[in-house]
Amino acid sequence: MRGNRGFKVLRGILLLVLAICAVQIGRAYIESAGHKREREKLRGGLREEKATEDFQQEETVPPRQVRGKFADLYEINRDLIGWIFIEGTNIDYPVMQCGDDEYYLSHDFYGREDRYGCLYVKKVADVNTPGTNFIIYGHNMKDGSMFGTLDRYGEEDFCTSHPLISFDTLYDERTYEVMAVFRTQIKEEDKEFKYYRFYQADTEEEFSCFYENVKEMALYDTGVTAEYGDTFLTLSTCDYYADDGRFVVVAKLL
Repeated sequence: MRGNRGFKVLRGILLLVLAICAVQIGRAYIESAGHKREREKLRGGLREEKATEDFQQEETVPPRQVRGKFADLYEINRDLIGWIFIEGTNIDYPVMQCGDDEYYLSHDFYGREDRYGCLYVKKVADVNTPGTNFIIYGHNMKDGSMFGTLDRYGEEDFCTSHPLISFDTLYDERTYEVMAVFRTQIKEEDKEFKYYRFYQADTEEEFSCFYENVKEMALYDTGVTAEYGDTFLTLSTCDYYADDGRFVVVAKLL
């Protein structure tokens, strides 16, 4: 009798665990599907490339013409600075920027709390007059959303067949070619090269420091080279191969 009672208790616990897991999986599926619908909704907000419209971002900044394709989305949220697309991945998203570097880690395009967040750049970055390096951050989501498929560049064959990254700002179109792909860790006390601090090379020596480090850390040789005066787009996301790991793609402006 005691054995049967113990078995029933164990079965009840297992059924409870299974039920909890099923609920969590169901919630994750619904959340993922909802996120995909939101992305399509945002993509639908991009106009055909027609007439542009003027917007005054700040009183101290002269008005510039926002490209017509972004006009509707920019009216909704003026933190929008552009759109990134990479063929062969799920990366097809708006890129955001605001005064709080943590905000878009946990908020969607509409300002709602959301664990997916948005792809974003820190406030130090200047998309209008870009420096040597422009860094876009995003979550590595398990369902492949945001930068969840960026790690496909871990395979050289994928990079060879998908070398280009499209990043259109509010004001212009930009195409970049992948130059280096690497894994690293964020350790402030460590002497390892800190790519995330590099935005501007005022001298050829500073440029060489960045260029030589990313090439040395690269998982493979892309064959893409650069010289002083070139500018870069860096994509950064979490990588779970180690504590505070990061997966990084650096591309050169064509």
